[in-house]
Amino acid sequence: MGQATILYVGSDQGLFTLRSEDGQNWDTQGPSLRGWSVPKLDVQAAQPNRVVAGTRGDGVWVSEDFGETWGKPSYGRSGPGKVRSVAIDPEDPNTIYAGGEPIDIFVSHDAGRLWERMASVWDEPSLAAVSYPVPIVEPHVRHIVFDPRSSDTIYAAIQVGFIMKSTNGGQTWKLLDQGLDSDVHTIAVDPTNPDRVFIATGGHDARSGRVKGRALYMSTDAGESWDPTALEFEQEYSAPLAIHPDNPAVILSAVANGNPGSWRARPSGAEATLIRSDDGGEHWTGVEQGPSSTEFTDAIVFDESDPDRVYLGLRSGELYGSRDGGRSWSPLNVTVPSVSDLACVRA
Repeated sequence: MGQATILYVGSDQGLFTLRSEDGQNWDTQGPSLRGWSVPKLDVQAAQPNRVVAGTRGDGVWVSEDFGETWGKPSYGRSGPGKVRSVAIDPEDPNTIYAGGEPIDIFVSHDAGRLWERMASVWDEPSLAAVSYPVPIVEPHVRHIVFDPRSSDTIYAAIQVGFIMKSTNGGQTWKLLDQGLDSDVHTIAVDPTNPDRVFIATGGHDARSGRVKGRALYMSTDAGESWDPTALEFEQEYSAPLAIHPDNPAVILSAVANGNPGSWRARPSGAEATLIRSDDGGEHWTGVEQGPSSTEFTDAIVFDESDPDRVYLGLRSGELYGSRDGGRSWSPLNVTVPSVSDLACVRA
């Protein structure tokens, strides 16, 4: 494999760094950011040592040494507090976006030292009416991604508030709310045809019969309109979504029955299925060799240096790897607290 594989794991009890020389045996370091939930993290292949982590309560932290030590660049200054998503601008590694709980988007142009609240998001009046039926969770910005043609085009997933999109670096925003479930969890953009956008949702509107789809949707016009996909499966809840970086016809996700509260109330758990498309989301099949259906997959990441290698993390804290693009999976024999996000680089 050459370089070592570095797998960064965000969990509800901090961040873990896993390193492997062969993809089979893993050294685990952590938890870092002990005591904080880390819903999202980001890292770029050009700087594998530099990790940005959003904490659900103490803002954005940065490590420059593969997660060994951490600093909060904005310490003592105003900035995001309860962070649910972070994203590094692919064209400018010093520009970082952070999505908040409650709904807010912040941007830093100096690697997290100074933050600007993007009040322009609130020009969309519908956001003020967004409410979430879980007492311990406020409406929030769950995921931020960029159009690969230009990082001025930004998509932000709003929990039960659809999607906000900007084409001018956040100066103005537009609500995307036609034909999709409002409970958007994850957004994935086709790297070769960025007008093709996919989302995984929590099925908030599917369960009430307000939309035609279930868990997954796709757009062929950069989010202006949406069509349901993965209707081969009855499950209406999803979170992970990952597109093969070299072959975007291959897409991976997972679907489950009901919301997480219902999983805890029944012996069959999530009743989940790991699913795969080989034709760009037109058709989906279940992956037979993988985690138990009682457990839900919360994160999936491709190794961009060797994309047939893929990793997933379960809500239970178990980690799995695949060597064949997600067709089959085996446990990494590493367990951490409940997994919320994954990032993979080589170093």
